[in-house]
This record gives sequence, structure tokens and C-alpha cells, in this order.
Amino acid sequence: MKDRLIQLIKSEDKKNPYTDDQLAGILGTRRDEVTILRGELGIPDSRERKKPYLVNALKELISQNPKISDRELTRVINQKGFNVSRFIISQLRKEIVGNMSMQNVSRIVAGAADTTNHENVEKTSGHGKTNNGMPSRAFERIIGFDGSLKPQIQQAKAAILYPPHGLHTLILGPTGVGKSNLAEAMYNFALEAGKLPQGAPFIIFNCADYAENPQLLLSQLFGHAKGAYTGADTAKEGLVEKANGGILFLDEVHRLPPEGQELLYYLMDKGKFRRLGETETIRSASVMIIAATTEDIESSLLLTFRRRIPMIIELPPLSARPLSERFNIIKEFFGKETDRIGTSIKVTQEALRALLLYDCPGNIGQLRSDIQVACARGFLTYVGGQQQVIEIDLIDLPIHARRGLLKIQNRNPEAEIFLKGDFIVSPGQMETRVMPKEDLYILPQEIYQYIEEKYQELQEQGLSQEVINRVIGGELEIRFQQLVKQFETNRQLLGKQELIGIVGKKVVDMAEQMVKIAEKKLGKMDNHLFYCLAIHLSATLERLQHNKPIINPQLEKVKNEYRLEYKVAKEMVEAVEKTADYKMPEDEIGFVAMYLRTITHPVDVKKGRVGVVVLTHGHVAQGMAEVANRLLGVNHAVGIEMSLDEKPESALQKAMEVVRKIDEGKGVLLLVDMGSLITFGEIITQKTGIQTKTVGRVDTIMVLEAVRRAILPDTNLDEIVANIDKDKVGLGRYVPFDVIQNKDKKTIITLCITGEGTAVKIKTLIEKMMPEIQGMIDITPIGVLSSEDITGKIKKIKAEKNVVAIVGTIDPKDPHITFISIEEIIKGSAIDKIRRILELPIPAGKNIDNKIVISPLAQVIFEDLIIPQADFMTKNEVLDELAGLLIQGNYVAQNFLLDLYKREVMGPTVIENSIAIPHGSVENVIKPAIAIAILKSPIKWSAEKEVDIVCMLALKEDSRDIFKSLYKIIKNKDFLSKLSQLDTSKEIKQALLEKIITVN
Repeated sequence: MKDRLIQLIKSEDKKNPYTDDQLAGILGTRRDEVTILRGELGIPDSRERKKPYLVNALKELISQNPKISDRELTRVINQKGFNVSRFIISQLRKEIVGNMSMQNVSRIVAGAADTTNHENVEKTSGHGKTNNGMPSRAFERIIGFDGSLKPQIQQAKAAILYPPHGLHTLILGPTGVGKSNLAEAMYNFALEAGKLPQGAPFIIFNCADYAENPQLLLSQLFGHAKGAYTGADTAKEGLVEKANGGILFLDEVHRLPPEGQELLYYLMDKGKFRRLGETETIRSASVMIIAATTEDIESSLLLTFRRRIPMIIELPPLSARPLSERFNIIKEFFGKETDRIGTSIKVTQEALRALLLYDCPGNIGQLRSDIQVACARGFLTYVGGQQQVIEIDLIDLPIHARRGLLKIQNRNPEAEIFLKGDFIVSPGQMETRVMPKEDLYILPQEIYQYIEEKYQELQEQGLSQEVINRVIGGELEIRFQQLVKQFETNRQLLGKQELIGIVGKKVVDMAEQMVKIAEKKLGKMDNHLFYCLAIHLSATLERLQHNKPIINPQLEKVKNEYRLEYKVAKEMVEAVEKTADYKMPEDEIGFVAMYLRTITHPVDVKKGRVGVVVLTHGHVAQGMAEVANRLLGVNHAVGIEMSLDEKPESALQKAMEVVRKIDEGKGVLLLVDMGSLITFGEIITQKTGIQTKTVGRVDTIMVLEAVRRAILPDTNLDEIVANIDKDKVGLGRYVPFDVIQNKDKKTIITLCITGEGTAVKIKTLIEKMMPEIQGMIDITPIGVLSSEDITGKIKKIKAEKNVVAIVGTIDPKDPHITFISIEEIIKGSAIDKIRRILELPIPAGKNIDNKIVISPLAQVIFEDLIIPQADFMTKNEVLDELAGLLIQGNYVAQNFLLDLYKREVMGPTVIENSIAIPHGSVENVIKPAIAIAILKSPIKWSAEKEVDIVCMLALKEDSRDIFKSLYKIIKNKDFLSKLSQLDTSKEIKQALLEKIITVN
């Protein structure tokens, strides 16, 4: 059958290759068997086989008419014999246009280098020789220089050789792909080619190191004159001057502020610059700039700056590179480790398979660090005298690498080429390639010495080999995580001794004990958890000593939504109780669970936090903010210092700019010392519309407590102020005049995009959930027709009543009114929020009918899994695209797609109202979700049936209620018709959530 399959694919129409369904029909077998067979032969699927022919045809058409629309492009392509949808054409077009622009730049540069500096090009790029006749080795030290990275290396060579002094270059790519490595290789190539004299400077500067202090950053780059700013006691040259005649490498250039980009643009354009504080002196420098960034340059760099960088080199992630190169990289790293240790290393076949195939989002940098952790663990066993060489087995790899192997369902044929058994690397055997000088992924050189000494110490204590391995292995993991965190954040946490000086050794020991419990239950934790818990415990124990209450307004939400974190937190708190001799309240368990959630789900932190500004007379504020930031491992608090002779208007202006910059939608807390600063909050709110509160008599402990609470995702401004010090709250909150006039008439507006009927349903639901508010407040439902309609209606209601909250689908962005989303209503978490707004007590337990409030369907609908107006043409396109979204979001395993096709072979999954509900095996569902495609035009799902909507179900065994809720919606033809008219994923999700309230 393999031979027949190969012959069929050789003879197929290259514009429309056979799908696996078609091949299965011809071969008389099942589709899944064809898919598996094709995988074993290393043959791509039909879409990948078609892609090169389709790309060539698209390139030709786009080159002839760059402004051709996607619709017209699809029409012409299909006329040429292809059968593709507009969605596929649109996706490929973006890829092609990006690649064409890069190749054009490279061709122009390389052509200019050939014509203008032909001799040098021949001596280097053409024949691999430098101008002194010696072979060029600079780029050959990079694995893949003649393979997957060949186009990038050619661009790099052209940038260096371009007359007269090379081209400024921007290197793009995710973390760990080797941007710094390439920049250093470009410098070495410039030396070899004679474009730079021997000894020419190569200056490295990471813009993230000073990103939060733009003045200091610019001073580092351009230098400063004496007296340029407070503390500038002497004149100082900057890195630009030090790099004169050489190369300045700017890593993480997106962290350079706009004014810095403008100054750098002027340097690149004119070769001129000024030191900070200089007004008359203009200095000159001949510097080639190489910059690197992980960010989208369209949004992170100024257009004027981008225009001055003609050469853009994009490095691919490790996952996009051939396995042969990954294998060589792995050997390279093991070679470096064996040279460092001075002992041979044996790597088992299974460990090598995992390193070759596991998902490695940190790319080459992470691969190296994972190999080093494995070597450190293997070395631990080796020094125990059990082995002649260091053996690296699967168990020695970090847990994420081992788990990655479990996700690989089928053996990769290409990988098996390299897996011929165990391999041994001996000292001096591997060729040494150049690595970045400052690789933060590298474990300290003395790590192996540390293991030896620690092993001996524990052995003398009479501990068994198993216990020793566990103890030292855990400490190694902690050290490694600290290094990786330093790399990720570019910030330095306070040392443990400094922390002990602030909270005491007993608290630090308890925090460490809690972290160990968390890691036992949830896996390795970010090191920031330890610092947050230490500070939090200190504050908690102090409150208990003084008999102050501990109240967690989010307790019910935590118990309902963070069940795993709450269970682990309970065990952590019970451990503390044994040491601290205090009985902790349940609210404290909730706080610890929130920290766990913040650390294990860092995306939550980005959903909006309360800003913190420290504002003082004299040089105090920045010091307090820096201590809080370093201690908690964040960069959240901002310090503003007002000199004693500074006018209040000037300080107010600075404070206003900072508040605008840091506001994430939840307001800003101003911590001030005295005097006129206490009134700043009210003025700032009046002028900006940003909610503020001011607390006076600030000290370092207050800043620590405020920042600690502010970085929690579920905290709001009122809760922070209420907890840090009730006696110090200033009158800095601005209250609109119309609210003051009508403060005795409180109103909640319910707002929905599908009309007033659903808004009325929400009103009824709130009244049923909170029967005690009936008669106390007015709930006014309104439907939405347009943005003007929203604004006008709300303005009219505000003129008559004190509107304290808006509940609904869309946020009208009124800075003075709290918005509560429909998701919060459905999940039941909005009730406590409404009670706080109305200043009602929060009961210990909720008297809410969960069948009414919490719809299981709301838990599985996500905006990023909805495709509106989908322009698919075939059933397979829909299955592939929706399954791809689920796999990409880590909702299902890779094998889920194969499940789908197997299920469809058994019988089409079409139900009433032209809806398909494809689904896979529960074994391949990681977390429940539903992916939805609203089709622009019906497609054939089977010989007899067409579908308009596809709901791909990735559900567990206990998801009966979810399907029942979905089925109620599917039965409503009028609603489905309305759904098909919506244009965005957000609108579709909102409409579904509103309908959930209607049908429950």
C-alpha cells in the first residue's frame, strides 16, 4: 500500500493534490490509516503539497498588481486551476508580502555590495576568504549557517560589506533564537573582512536594564554634561562615543523610549549627537548600529527610526529549523558541558529523543539551560561514585521536557535517523562554537563544585542517596529558576538576607515551607511567589498580633473558580499555623490562593491592575518605590520627587503624565507625604477622568503593602485603600457634580446589544439574586442601537439619577461608573461587587440559585476560538482550522484532529438547523472548550446535508450540562439567523452570553 500511495501522490494534480479522504477512497481504506501511513513516509498533507505551487502563482500575481484585493486574487487563482478559499489566500498573502519585502532589501544590498565593493565580496562571500587570504570562520561557527540560516547569514554579510561603513541592522526573533550570537558573529566577520580594524570596539547594551529610567538610559547611551540632572557631578561619555569606529549592539531596542529613538535616528542619519545637557556642542561618531527585538516593530518602534534601518534580519524559532540542526545544537551543548566538567557524558536514546522533539518555547537558550540542568543532575549521581561517566537519562531532564515527550503520539521518521542508540561525548571531542559573551541562561561555572561540596556535606549527615538527590535536585531547580527569571525580567530581586532584615528569619522560613508545598502540588513555582508570600505573611501575622480582622472580599470567587489553588493554599496555611502558633482565618487561605493563581496564570495579571505612584518632597519617593519593586520582583510602583523649591504646578503636571501612562483601567493610588500633594488626586481625576485615591503620611511599609495588593489581578482601588491604613485616607477621589446632586437615588443600568428584552432579563436576574435590594435602588434596562445611542441614553439617565454601576455586554467607558461584565453575572462573581458598590454587607454564604446564575456553557466559550464570517469552502478546511485553534490554545492534544476525522468516518455530525458538532475523544481534551465557525456560505458536510454553523466540541465526560445549554441555543432559528449577521468574534461571544441568560 505504501508503494501505491507514493505513486498516487507522484501522479496527482499539483494544483489540487489528493486529500487523505480522496486517497482513502482510491485505496479502499480508512482515512486515518492514510494519515498514519503518510506520516510514516514523511509526506506532507495536501495543503502543504499544494503550497509551493500556490505560493509561486500568488507571487506572480502580487508582483504584477500589489494592490489586488483578496477577493479578486482568489478569483484569478481559482481560474488558474486551484481550488482554495479566500481565507487561505489572505493568510498566504501576508506571509508572501513579508518575505518578498525582506528578500528585495537583501537583493538590493547584496547587488550594491557586488558592484561597489566587488573585490571584498569575492574575498569573503564568494570564496569564503577574508582580504588577508584566510578562510572566514565568523559565521561558520553558527549551526545552520549553510542550512536554514543561510538567507539570514547572506543578509548579515551584505550588511557588513555594504560601502562605505555597512548598513544599520535590526535582528528580529523570539527569545533565545540567537540574536546576540548573530550580532557578535557580524562583528567578527567585519574584523575578518577588514571592514573594521583589529581592536575596533564592539559595545553591547541592553535597553531593558534602564527602561524604567529614561533619563539614565539616554545618559548611558549618549553621555551627559556636568549638571545635566541631579547627581550628574561630572561630565561622562556615553556608549556611542565608546563605540566610535566600531559596532554598537542594542538588545531589546523596543525598550528605548521615543526620545531615545529620535536621538539614535539623528545619529544614524547625520553621524551627530549631543550629550544630555549640552546645548551648543555637537559631537560626531561613526558607529554601525545593530539592534535586536522580540517585539512587533510596527507597534514598538517609531517609523522615523525604522526607516533608518534598511537591513532587517528575522531569525526563525527553533521549532521551524530542521531536526538535523537541532541535533547538532544538542551535541554542541553537551560538548561544552563535558569540557567544563572534564568528564565524559553519556546521553541515553530516550533522553535524546525528548530533547529533539519536546516543545521548547525559549528556543536555543532554553534548550541549553535544560541540557545544563540535566548535566547537573547527572553529575550529582556521578559524584556519588555509582558510575564511571555522567549518564543523562530521561529522568534527569526538566519535567517540561519529559512531559513534552509524552505528547508525541507517533514516532517522527526524521528523528529516528539520529536515534541510533546512546551517544557519548568526551572532553575535547566537540568543536567549540562562539556563544554570546553574556548568556544569562548559563548556570554559574561553580555549580558543579557546589554539587560536590553539598553532596559530601549531606553524606556526612548520614542521608541516603535518594534523599541527597532530592535535596540537591530541588536546590538546583531553585537556582536555575532564579537565573531564568533574571533573564526574563532584567530586574534584580533583593537577596534573602536583605529580606530577613525586613520581615525576619521566621517569616522567611515559613514562606519557604509554603512554597515547597505549592511546588509539590502544582509543580515548579516562579521565584516571585516566595517574596510575595514573605511580605504577605509578615503583614498577616502583625494584624493577628494586634487582633485586627483579615477580610478577603474575593473569598467566594476564589473558592468557586480557583478550586485547585484553594485546596493547595489550605495545606500551605495549615503548615504555617503549626509554626506560627496562630489560627489563620479562611480569608487568609483565599489570599494565598490568589497568589498561587497569579503566579501560575501570569496572563491574569495583565488584565488590569491598580497603578501605584509614590509622591514626596525631597529624595525619598524613588527609593521607597525601588525597594517595593525589587522586593516583590515587579516594576509596578513609580516614584516622583518634588524638590523643596519646585512649584506645585510643575509637580502636578509630572504626576498627571505618570498617572495617564500607568493607568490600566482600574485607577491609580497616590501615596504622598504631606502638604499640597494631598490634593493632587482630586485635580488629576477632574482633568483626566482617571479614578484616583490619595493616602497621606507614606512610608516604605505602606508602599510595600500597596504594591503587594495592587499586583493581584482581582484587587480594586477601594479594597487597597481600605486595607493599607484607614486613618490615612485623603480626600483625593473626584466625585462628579451630578452624582453629588442625586446621591440619594442609586441606579444600576443593564445594557445589552441584542435589545432591551435581554437587558430586562438581566434586571430580573439581579433582583432574584439579591432580593434585599428591591425598593432600595432602581434598575434601568436599555437596549443598544449605536454608540451614539448608548452615550445619549446613559447621559440622560445620569442627569436624573445617581448611576453607580452598568451591567451588560459592552463597556461604555464612563470613567465615573463601575462596569460589570455579563460574564461576571453568569459566573455569579458580580454579586459581591454590586454589594460593595451599594455599601451592603457581604454575607458568609451566598443565597444564589446556581442553576440560574452559573451556566456551564459560559465556561467554554472563548473569543479566540470563534471565526466570524468564515470563508471556508470544504469540510476539511473547517475541521483543520478549528482544531488548529484548539491545539494552539492548548485546549486539546495534537491527536484530537485525528479523532475528529475518525468520528466523521463513522457518520456526519450534523444536527438540526444546519449545524455541525464535530467532536473528538475525551482522552485528548486537556481543558474543555468549544470552537465556533459562523460560515459565510453553506458548505457540504455530507452527500445530503449542508451546514451554516460549526461548533467543534472539546468536552470531558462530565459535560452533559454544557451540551444541554448549547442545544437550547441551537434550536432557536431566529437567534442563529441573528448570529450569522455579526461581524466580529467579540459580538458573537457577547450575543451567546446574553442568550445563555435568556435560556436559563
